Amino acid sequence: MNVIETNSLGRRYRRTWALRDCTLTIPGGHIVALVGPNGAGKTTLLTMAVGLTRPTQGTVTVLGGEPAGSPDALDRIAFVAQDAPLYRNLPVADMLHVARNLNRRWDQRYAQARLDRLGIPPPQKVGELSGGQKAQLALTIALSRRPSLLVLDEPLAALDPVARDDFLTSVVDAAQGEGISVVLSSHVLAELERVATYLVVLTRGEIRVAGMVRELIGSHGAGLEEIALRYLRAGVPSSRTEAAE
Repeated sequence: MNVIETNSLGRRYRRTWALRDCTLTIPGGHIVALVGPNGAGKTTLLTMAVGLTRPTQGTVTVLGGEPAGSPDALDRIAFVAQDAPLYRNLPVADMLHVARNLNRRWDQRYAQARLDRLGIPPPQKVGELSGGQKAQLALTIALSRRPSLLVLDEPLAALDPVARDDFLTSVVDAAQGEGISVVLSSHVLAELERVATYLVVLTRGEIRVAGMVRELIGSHGAGLEEIALRYLRAGVPSSRTEAAE
C-alpha cells in the first residue's frame, strides 16, 4: 500500500508556487526522510497530504487511495508540526483530556503508560516541561490516536542532541513495534541517516530524487547524508548565481 501518492500536485500562494508538478509515490512500511532547504515546499506537501491545505492543481491521496482530508484518512493519520499545538498553562493530564475529546480514535491507557515510561508527570504544566519532554508529549498524543501514518514536520529543529536521539528512538520503536509508516521532514541529515529507509529530496518545489535508501546507497556509492547533499546542491543555486540574477 502506498501511504502518499501525488499526481501533478501544486500549491500557489498568490503569484508564487510553493510546490509545482509534484508527482510522487511513497510506499508504506518505511520511515521516510523528506529533505530540502527552507522554502523547498516540504511543509506545503505535508499539509496537503494530511488535509490541512487544499491543492491549487493536481491530486493527492493517502493510505492506498483515500482522498487527503477525507474522514477515513483523518482518522488514520497523525500529524505533528514543528510548533506542536500544546497548551502551556494546562497540566499534562488535562492536555491528554483535550486531545481525547478532539479525536474519535484514542487509546488513553497507551497514552498514560507511555508518559509513565518517559517520566513525564501528569500534574506538571506543559509550559514547565523541557523541549524534549514537550516533543515527547506531542508524539504521545499523535501515537495515542493509533494511526497508520505518522507525519512529522521538523520535529527535531528545537531539540538538543540527547532529546533528538530520544525522539528518533521513539519514532523507530513506533514504526517497528506498531507497524506505523512514518514521513519525517528534517534538516538534521546525520540523525536521519540512522533511521530512514526511504529518501525524498525536494528543492525549489520539485522532487529531485525518491527511493529506498539501500538502493540509493548501492547506486550512488555513498551514504544518505552525502546523497541528499548532492541533490540539494544540484537543486539550489549558489550564492554567486543568485547574486548574478
